[in-house]
Amino acid sequence: MILLQAHQVARYFGGDCLFEHLYMEIQERSRVALVGRNGAGKSTFLKIIAGLEDPDEGTLSKAKGIRIGYLAQNTGLASDQTIWEEMLTAFNEVRTLEEKLHHIEQTISRQSSEHTSDSYQKLLSDYDYLQHQFQEMNGYGYEAEIRSVLHGFRFTEEFFDRKIQTLSGGQKTRLALAKLLLEKPELLILDEPTNHLDIETLTWLENYLQNYRGALLIVSHDRYFLDKVVTEVYEITQKKMFFYKSNYSNYLVQKEERLQSEWKAYEKQQTEIAKMEDFVQKNIVRATTTKRAQSRRKALEKIERLDRPKGDEKSAHFLFQIDKPSGNIVLQITDGAVGYEQAPLCQPINIDIRKQEAIALVGPNGVGKTTLLKSIIGKLPFIQGSSHFGANVSIGYYDQEQANLKSGKTVLQELWDEHPTTPEKDIRTILGSFLFSGNEVEKTVSLLSGGEKARLALAKLAMNRENFLILDEPTNHLDIDSKEVLEQALIDYAGTILFVSHDRYFINRIATKIIELTEDGSKLYLGDYDYYLEKKKEEAEIKELLKETNSITQTASPSSDGKKTFQESKEQQKKIRSIERKIESLEHELQTIEQTIEAIHQELSQPDLVSDVPKIQELSLALEQAELQQEKLLAEWENTSLELEEFN
Repeated sequence: MILLQAHQVARYFGGDCLFEHLYMEIQERSRVALVGRNGAGKSTFLKIIAGLEDPDEGTLSKAKGIRIGYLAQNTGLASDQTIWEEMLTAFNEVRTLEEKLHHIEQTISRQSSEHTSDSYQKLLSDYDYLQHQFQEMNGYGYEAEIRSVLHGFRFTEEFFDRKIQTLSGGQKTRLALAKLLLEKPELLILDEPTNHLDIETLTWLENYLQNYRGALLIVSHDRYFLDKVVTEVYEITQKKMFFYKSNYSNYLVQKEERLQSEWKAYEKQQTEIAKMEDFVQKNIVRATTTKRAQSRRKALEKIERLDRPKGDEKSAHFLFQIDKPSGNIVLQITDGAVGYEQAPLCQPINIDIRKQEAIALVGPNGVGKTTLLKSIIGKLPFIQGSSHFGANVSIGYYDQEQANLKSGKTVLQELWDEHPTTPEKDIRTILGSFLFSGNEVEKTVSLLSGGEKARLALAKLAMNRENFLILDEPTNHLDIDSKEVLEQALIDYAGTILFVSHDRYFINRIATKIIELTEDGSKLYLGDYDYYLEKKKEEAEIKELLKETNSITQTASPSSDGKKTFQESKEQQKKIRSIERKIESLEHELQTIEQTIEAIHQELSQPDLVSDVPKIQELSLALEQAELQQEKLLAEWENTSLELEEFN
């Protein structure tokens, strides 16, 4: 069933067109991402879909009685009530029904002596009907549902009686999303729902939305989140909209294929047009060929000419370079603690960072990640322990709040004042690589958007050419394209990086190590974010095994059997995981070899290859070797699968 359709929707601001001819269709259970550059009009389009604004052109068609829930960027819940009281309002209909049931129960109790009367029987019938409705609406479990959602957003029981007006802005935003989820609209529209969420909460939200019964329309710059949740992508680009039936990663592949296809079709048509125009020009004046030339000219006039593909919009392009390398030891922290003297946020912290490492700091909100970065650069003191920089270490710091930008200065002054000996032409060139061109360099900082301030702060960082970058949420406010440019610049960077980010896709691309911060201190993981998740899963499994084993040994007679059973279980689980990883690797190799065999078959079937005997022999040999490799891999896969079955 189609819940909503947008037909030929357009929005204009004065004489400027933001977008036009947009079409979108959302069905029951759709999982839709809306993507595009900052300023492409995503938030405006969401407001039109949500019914908060009218389109300048086009129409919206909605299913009768559809309930639409909309969460704007950084929207906080405004209420005088406590958290629990406010969450209960999401179930007003259920609670009204609950009151009706209680009222009927009391009436039935009073009229129990009249159980044979028609009015009494009708009362029972009404009660059965309402009770069924109550059950369908989760009447017996809505309070548990509220607790589950609040816990997912990291609001424990101690928060339930807190007044909402006493909470921070981030907490109010999380509550607004929590209430919207509890209301369960048929279409849930979320504009940047991952803001203010730590990684643990993001993971919970992903799992929740995957099982959400309604349809989802989401704008987000979190690519990891989009890959987990969405199955359709609509992109606004060049004032138009394109549709892709895929998650985010596959959308990138399909988009590239679409652009290549458009270029091929355009170039082919241009070649055909050039030939026809050449024929007309040469033959129009000849008596013997003029009719054919006139026919070609008519055909030319009827051709529906393809527009030249515009390709991607302009992207930032920049590098982080260094003036001189540091020594091998960059930073060492021994038994550090950050936070407050009476109640440290995190301790003990032990960190050893070496040259050219890229280390991500992860952990729940409030554990002290930003505080640790500020302690490292000397803005805040360590309340315990010591830190030491290595030889020739120069620090470049990116502040997520952009406090180092002066609101009264222009974009040009921000860079030029710190590098007065650099020619203005060179400053403008650098700013241009960060998408500040022409008169944009004369804008004052106070008038810049969040994304523009982020790009300006990165431009200042790039100018300083430091060998140790300390970055606090560098991807905040950046659109996806700018994130990808930043990622590549950091991958190519010859220095050392320590960064905090909630962007798991970004962490995966940049980090060579992960340091997790908790109240109990720091813990090092030697790999990227996916490796970190795998190790955390292993730790949870071992903890669960230990818990089960302890339970068994407590009920059994004291002996060494419990330790032996736990050790055996642990080894068995490790062996099973090892076999599963091997099977996954073999399946990947098989998929690659199948693609190779298919490619060779296609090449051998080309008509122009018939006369090329050496090439045929070369391809036949390659095919034979690939098929032998395929047989070998299949045999290994079969044996490994049997081994796994035996374990299970």
